[in-house]
Amino acid sequence: MKELTPLSEIAVPRPGPEQVYRSRFFAQDFAFQGLKRLLGAADCSKAGDRHAGLAASSETEREVARTILSNLTLQHLYDNPLTDADDKVDSVMAVNYDIDHAAFAELAGLTLGEVKNQLLRAGAVEVQRMGQAMTGVMAAALAKLCDVHELIYLARKITRPTRARTLLGTPGTLSSRLQGNHPTDDLRGITFLFYWGLSLGTGDALIGLNPAIDTVDNISSVLHHLDKLRRRTGAPTQICVLAHIKTQLACLERGVPVEVIFQSLGGTDRTNNEFDITVDLLDHAYRVMVEKGPLRDIAEQFMYFETGQGSEYSYGKHNGIDMTTSEALCYGLARRYDPFMVNNVTGFIGPETHLDNFEMVLANLQDHFMGKLLGLPMGMAPCFTLHSNITLEGQQIATELLTAAGANYFMDVGLNTDRMLAYFDTSGHDNQTLREIHGKRLAPEYLEWGLNRGIFTLDAQGTVLRGPRWGDPRQFCESDAEYQELLAATPALCGLENAGPRPANAVARQVRLNQGVGRAAIHAELRIDDLQRIAPFRVITTEASSKEAHLGSPDLGARISAQSIEWLTPENRQVQIVVSDGLSAEAVHHNMNDLLPVLFDGFAGRSFTTGQPIAARYGRVKLAEPLAEKLRCDVVVYLIGERPGGDALASRSLSAYLVYRLGDPDIQKQAARFSGNAGICFEYTVISNIYSGGLPPAEAGGVIVERVSEILSRKAAGNRLMSLVKQG
Repeated sequence: MKELTPLSEIAVPRPGPEQVYRSRFFAQDFAFQGLKRLLGAADCSKAGDRHAGLAASSETEREVARTILSNLTLQHLYDNPLTDADDKVDSVMAVNYDIDHAAFAELAGLTLGEVKNQLLRAGAVEVQRMGQAMTGVMAAALAKLCDVHELIYLARKITRPTRARTLLGTPGTLSSRLQGNHPTDDLRGITFLFYWGLSLGTGDALIGLNPAIDTVDNISSVLHHLDKLRRRTGAPTQICVLAHIKTQLACLERGVPVEVIFQSLGGTDRTNNEFDITVDLLDHAYRVMVEKGPLRDIAEQFMYFETGQGSEYSYGKHNGIDMTTSEALCYGLARRYDPFMVNNVTGFIGPETHLDNFEMVLANLQDHFMGKLLGLPMGMAPCFTLHSNITLEGQQIATELLTAAGANYFMDVGLNTDRMLAYFDTSGHDNQTLREIHGKRLAPEYLEWGLNRGIFTLDAQGTVLRGPRWGDPRQFCESDAEYQELLAATPALCGLENAGPRPANAVARQVRLNQGVGRAAIHAELRIDDLQRIAPFRVITTEASSKEAHLGSPDLGARISAQSIEWLTPENRQVQIVVSDGLSAEAVHHNMNDLLPVLFDGFAGRSFTTGQPIAARYGRVKLAEPLAEKLRCDVVVYLIGERPGGDALASRSLSAYLVYRLGDPDIQKQAARFSGNAGICFEYTVISNIYSGGLPPAEAGGVIVERVSEILSRKAAGNRLMSLVKQG
């Protein structure tokens, strides 16, 4: 396995003063203050960079920035590492400098324009060697100089096979990651989604899911269940549950089959601290998997990372670095661990980062190119949420282009609809359609299994065809009764009928109708009068003055308006209930009648002091933090409409964010030690999918009261609370 270079031994140049990059074109002077500003201006305009003030103000300015960038040498980029808010090089940037220095020495004096030309002329082996000489910043700079044809042409040259039980990423293959997310982690619904995906020939990369409940007990249960399904079906693949890496490590210590370990990555230390991870923690996880991973004697790689443009901006932790460059820095970090899989989910966040189809498609092509150039096995998940202007058609355009570019795998989310995370991704039908259009095969071990089961068949010329059992999940059930039980536990099933490799028309129409209802819920307004009939809400406003501003700029909804700040005063209560529309006012109005009385009675029964409830139109989750500080409360119970997804009913899904203010200096120090984030001020516990099709609101009220009681008694929330509960 790969030896990890100690951070202290990675040579990083000392940052110098910012340079001003100047040019004159057509009697107009242009100046870019610092390399960050130049890199941002050189990229195609995207919503996140516009909001951050990093995008070019005109096409002329963009092309001038690209011209200046083209004439900078690789050595110049090497000598000028991008710094954080304290003008220091953070550990993510430092890891990016762990490159092949011999290969870099051959390229250092070339300009970026010359490097691009050399990449276009080079063969596959040379392209891969050049990529190992580059930092993420260099890869990002090149991506900004490439047009669509070049992004596809260059990425297609690069192959990055990886091996666990299956061999992924060889030329001519297109694999898939089967994701069976369920809003309540119901094992019956999870089982059906996996059986359905396997019947469509998906899952050769991995079978796994994002859990609704991130506890050691729940993740252990789900992993054992996935292992049982894998063994029962005989599918040659590997399993993973996308819990926090600390939870997975705790499961591994119990002997749970953590075959591939997962973590989302950010391109700055400050972003990763929001995820409660550090490079040291990732290093530890890598070494544990080398020593104790269940596939350590089989797999050549066993780490899985998920990334996507915009998380750094969305958290306000981007250090003034544009989204494309921040994303490339994630890849430089991921490269450190020789991962089995990297999955890019650009489009997942929403219109604050990528507004429309063009921004999403181009960003995915950039990400795929940068990841491949830096030596990663890139899977792609071009995706969208209903509050953006991205559509299914835009997503499909992205998948066609990415398949041409040689993506290793796509996701399989049944009928494109994630039932827990409320977004829209690629499906098993998409994967099969793309394989048939582009002449791709599955991983060889998995294809053999599919042929033996009749899911696939071969014609006389050896072409892989859909077999008689393709698309039939009933084949994995022992009885009709079992099949019907699994079917009944699975939400957002619009039908299983197929037409060739596609869903039948009636199924497709039902999916799109549900999306229409979801988009309407996002644009609905919060009805304050209706809330005040339930309880005497006091009303505050945020800095978002309209629905459009709220959807397009999340930081506005995270700040209290100046007029509301004036009359809010410290109250020193234990609990403050806050209700906000978030991304679905309909979720608020369909749950409050049943939820609020349980909360009021529960808190009163435990003698918690509570403030008068607050209603906030156009609010985001982070609004809880300034409210907690202003009111000096211990816990904010923030009830907010989540983004619609799944079926029409899921547009009514509410989440409860239990936000614990670390007001006691001793408790703050404990939280800082646990998280590795010295500046941590708040801890979060989240209860999601509160609605009639998930966790019923009355039942959710009892869960919230119990969790708040634990937070107050143990003076902790989030992962630290779970750790204390585990310790007893």
